[in-house]
Amino acid sequence: MNTSVKLAGVTLKNPILTASGTFGSGQEYAQFVDLNKLGGVVTKGVANVPWEGNPTPRVAEVYGGMLNAIGLQNPGIDVFVERDLPFLAKYDTKIVVNVCGRSEADYVEVVERLADQPVDLLEINISCPNVKEGGIAFGQDAKAAAAITKAVKAVAKQPVVMKLSPNVTDIAYMAQAVEAAGADAVSLINTLTGMKIDVNKRQFALANKTGGLSGPAVHPIAVRMVYQVAQAVSIPIIGMGGVMSAEDAIELMLAGATAVSVGTANFTNPHITEEIVEGIKEYMAEQDVDDITELIGAVK
Repeated sequence: MNTSVKLAGVTLKNPILTASGTFGSGQEYAQFVDLNKLGGVVTKGVANVPWEGNPTPRVAEVYGGMLNAIGLQNPGIDVFVERDLPFLAKYDTKIVVNVCGRSEADYVEVVERLADQPVDLLEINISCPNVKEGGIAFGQDAKAAAAITKAVKAVAKQPVVMKLSPNVTDIAYMAQAVEAAGADAVSLINTLTGMKIDVNKRQFALANKTGGLSGPAVHPIAVRMVYQVAQAVSIPIIGMGGVMSAEDAIELMLAGATAVSVGTANFTNPHITEEIVEGIKEYMAEQDVDDITELIGAVK
């Protein structure tokens, strides 16, 4: 039984990754999950300088998931290279670094710093606010998304995965824009913009007012968007969005994803990624699937 998949030239032992921002850089989960058993670990967003993130409260539970407005808090690239990368390098798993920035120059600086580091893939988070574009997220403007893709590709030594925002009219169009600009893969979906109001306090549940909705409530939207993008581009897709079980992961693969990231589920069950890997093997045995690549985009 073959569970390995090839993602932008990088072979993962299985298609299961951790979703950025839900797994730290692996340290917090290493006592619960054998990182060697995962296809790869996707780190929390890394910026060129430390970011404090948004004011609290910045997490709220909602029907079928959670809202977060963490604001990409991170210690910056210096601490990441010194502390987090050596930790991850001890494990037999692929390292995917999620890169965030406030401007094109920020992203390029981080990507350049990672050029000679033991990193397998770069996931460029273009759902960050693009301050120089007047607060529009790179991921909501096709020209801006293409421009950042080109800039990053010009200096990257590792394959580049562009992480797309679902808060757009046509996600397939966004995927085509970054593919044309040289992206090696895309990952989707990031969180959907939501809001919660505390009716007793008559105030917003999050200090930021809005937050990103994740969890099982967004899963059907993720399946639809992964399918749409799979029909529109020829580069591989990392699918994510409300994956709580092996069945959810397989569903995204059937829709067209080559690999699947597991996010919010890590908060309710820290063992979930390992359980999903085992669940996929059980499914393959039951369904007489010898090679997991048979499942990728099998539903037309």
